Amino acid sequence: MRRTLSLALAATAVAATAIPGASAAATPDTIRWGPCPEEAAAPRLECATLEVPLDYRDPDGRQIEIAISRLASGKPSQRRGVLLTNPGGPGAGGLVHPALLAAFGLPREVLDSYDVIGFDPRGVGRSTPVTCDLTPEQQARRNFAPYAHTAADVAREAGNARTIAKQCATSRTAWMLPHTTTANTARDMDRIRAALGEPKLSYLGSSYGTYLGAVYTTKFPERSDRIVLDSNLGPGGYDVTAMRMFARGMEETFPDFAEFAAARPEYGLGTTPQQVTAKYFELAKRLEATPVQGIDGTLFRGITFDNLYSDTLMPQLAKTWQALDTDRPLPPNPPPANIDNLMSSRFAVICGDTIWPRTVRAYQRNVAVDRLKYPMLGGSTASIGPCAFWPDERVEPPVRIGDRGPSNVLMVQNERDPGTPLAGAQKLRRAFGERATMVTADQSGHGVYPFGRNTCANEAVTAFLATGQRPPRDLACAAESGE
Repeated sequence: MRRTLSLALAATAVAATAIPGASAAATPDTIRWGPCPEEAAAPRLECATLEVPLDYRDPDGRQIEIAISRLASGKPSQRRGVLLTNPGGPGAGGLVHPALLAAFGLPREVLDSYDVIGFDPRGVGRSTPVTCDLTPEQQARRNFAPYAHTAADVAREAGNARTIAKQCATSRTAWMLPHTTTANTARDMDRIRAALGEPKLSYLGSSYGTYLGAVYTTKFPERSDRIVLDSNLGPGGYDVTAMRMFARGMEETFPDFAEFAAARPEYGLGTTPQQVTAKYFELAKRLEATPVQGIDGTLFRGITFDNLYSDTLMPQLAKTWQALDTDRPLPPNPPPANIDNLMSSRFAVICGDTIWPRTVRAYQRNVAVDRLKYPMLGGSTASIGPCAFWPDERVEPPVRIGDRGPSNVLMVQNERDPGTPLAGAQKLRRAFGERATMVTADQSGHGVYPFGRNTCANEAVTAFLATGQRPPRDLACAAESGE
């Protein structure tokens, strides 16, 4: 289910054109709602565009467009405000996200309490988009560098990373790069709030969206109502530490899949978790030497990581391993639409938010550590990428997440999360201090609410959004049968 969701969200990252029925740009005091573009069309979902400053230091200067959507409350008499949403990324579009939340179980009391608002962040999809003019070969590499077994592998990858960084810095949208940051997206969110005529906004963000929400409520604490952060990055956001944490997340989540596959000998992957784990390393090594159906070792590792995002994806992952092991046809897995924009906007944000290590040697040291510590993925996630060669220009320093502001943040987190491990969430929780309460669920996967099956965690979030009642202290939700 989470994979289906992520593909649907990724499909919204398309080139910006005028949105039918809402071609007139909105002003800060009016929104003209109309039909949504085809890829975001859903029952009752409306769309519009809003102009915001490219550079908030020059608010009357060059403007860019932000595409927004609304799933209006079904009961206006019970409506208490707006719930802005973000599905993560960076690079994922969010226009269709309100409709997906409703379809996948956002409770009626929440849907009645809010107009649920989605948006494509600056640089993404129907908002003014960025591009790095990535070649098909570069797009096929996706987010992870090839697994580095040696320091020479890191040095070799540096050439590819430098090439992509130069393409981004010289593309036709290079003028956007210094301003395509999380801090500016948070400012865009506040422009959306003002354009909707709301004194405050509530927020539901997952994955990278937790950092976006943390930045918003840090910069605009007095305009924050009920803030829910689901599957949390650390307080540094999507920085080099978060990139390396993917390897830890995989190591912590993979045992759940190993138990699943071992209990089902029909897949032929082993009859014990230890045998399934050995099969992973065997397949990765074999595919590095001889790719099967276009899948090499790096892509195999990435496919495995992606499919740990939900236990509902475990059967597909097992079938994929089985097909690669026996060279049979792979299960269908269509790629997301417009990978260039998805990857380019991701690079813009993560490389623009923080300064990454600038020397090849630093990544060689990181790989040497993580390859031993987290052998399943550490050789990829600790290796070098375009951020090492990003232009030096920074409009502002990263936002420091702290404990100043109202106590109105609810964090929710799976104990075993491949994308945003619990250790990062705990750091963010400490940074927020008394501003936040955290609910942890004894389950694996990326994303708790409303997609997960832990009723204890889901009910805590629903109660907070619908009534404002938050657990009085951090809450640990036990595993529930059937997971």
